[in-house]
Amino acid sequence: MMQTFLDEIEHRTPAGIAAALGRMITSGRLVAGDRLPTVREFAVALAVSPATISHAWQALGSVGLIVSKGRSGTFVRDQAPHWLPARSQSMAGSLQQARIDLSRGTPDPELLPELGPALSRVSERAVTPSYQDLPVIPELLALLAKSWPYPVESITVVDGALDAISRSLEAVTRFGDRVIVESPGFPPFFDLLDQLGVERLPVAVDEFGIVPESFAQSLALAPSAVILQPRAQNPTGASMPAERAAELARLLQKHKRTADTVVIEDDHSGEISIAPDVSLGTWLPERVLHVRSFSKSHGPDLRIAALGGPASLVDPIVSRRMLGPGWTSRMLQKILHDLLTDPASVTRVSEARHMYFARQKALANALNGFGLPVRQADGINTWLPVADERDAIVQLAASGIRVAGGSPFFASSPGDPAAAESFVRVTAGALRDDVVPVARALAAAALPQAPGVHTLETRWA
Repeated sequence: MMQTFLDEIEHRTPAGIAAALGRMITSGRLVAGDRLPTVREFAVALAVSPATISHAWQALGSVGLIVSKGRSGTFVRDQAPHWLPARSQSMAGSLQQARIDLSRGTPDPELLPELGPALSRVSERAVTPSYQDLPVIPELLALLAKSWPYPVESITVVDGALDAISRSLEAVTRFGDRVIVESPGFPPFFDLLDQLGVERLPVAVDEFGIVPESFAQSLALAPSAVILQPRAQNPTGASMPAERAAELARLLQKHKRTADTVVIEDDHSGEISIAPDVSLGTWLPERVLHVRSFSKSHGPDLRIAALGGPASLVDPIVSRRMLGPGWTSRMLQKILHDLLTDPASVTRVSEARHMYFARQKALANALNGFGLPVRQADGINTWLPVADERDAIVQLAASGIRVAGGSPFFASSPGDPAAAESFVRVTAGALRDDVVPVARALAAAALPQAPGVHTLETRWA
């Protein structure tokens, strides 16, 4: 076995050793439970210092590929937390700390508005006069209706964007239906469709959102629904201009097989997006369910989102929900209303939006300066092309940087050419400090390495 390791390792640096073992694990040549040689054994065999091997082990451990069990040794790790859905398992990664974690896709906690003042203004008692009361408090409903991107018949409040998407799909699809999804797109959408027994129809995404030509081809298969992200698309950071939204709406209107197709829009980053508000509901109000989440802007743990559309689609969702959770806590709704109207909170969210814009711009400029041409993304995520996904992840881990692998974000359907390419998702919104060292490491990991080129130089203190 030791000779197999030696034959695989091209560069005797921490990054080179980690990358070689990473390839062996992901290719199946090393499987969960396999014991690795000790640090000392490996160091002697490779004629390197034990510290070099330790750094490589740390890199592999930080991305969840191996685990140390003390005196028992170091083993290939069973990576899958089995309680998670399939795609979410591959996104979960390791819970170990990284020097810089750019893998989570969550907002910077320091840029969220403070909850303390809002909490102090909410009643001390959770009182509701009737279980049959309206599910949305009137003051929040009025505020949401005023800020909606188009006039809408009905709005309700649910427990986060994914809850809204799930309930919308359950209302408009049946087993065996087809649903258009972005590829790359948000992996939990794919898991959700699999759970519902619905076929995914992947469509390509460019810097302006869904590509019309790809969209038109999938419309020919008579989908029952379309799921799209109009702004700060996850993972690419693309935002859709009104011209693209209008073009997609025209394609839906003119296609003979899409008269009943419902569009479900996940506007998860609207409050921190730099792009103007946009929705296909401007042209197709009777066929659009628009979701507005406040997790990225006001806090993921609030678990609150608004769902709006025609009463014929929204009212059945509200009715079904009354037989489950009933309503989203009215105390949470009051907190959200306070955050959306309190001047200090409004200012804080506005500052966060400008800060995320500045961080995305700084990262894009730095990456371009290091020879990796990328465009500036919207929101908190950047989609980075790499020569090899696993090698890039392991090499970055050796530099103390964690990113998310791109594979789970593809709909993985035959004929999806983009899925053959390699990417990583970088949560640029988490970059608080000087981005140049991080960009240097990202570029070094993304670009193909010439034979004999060592990557240790991408490490930084």
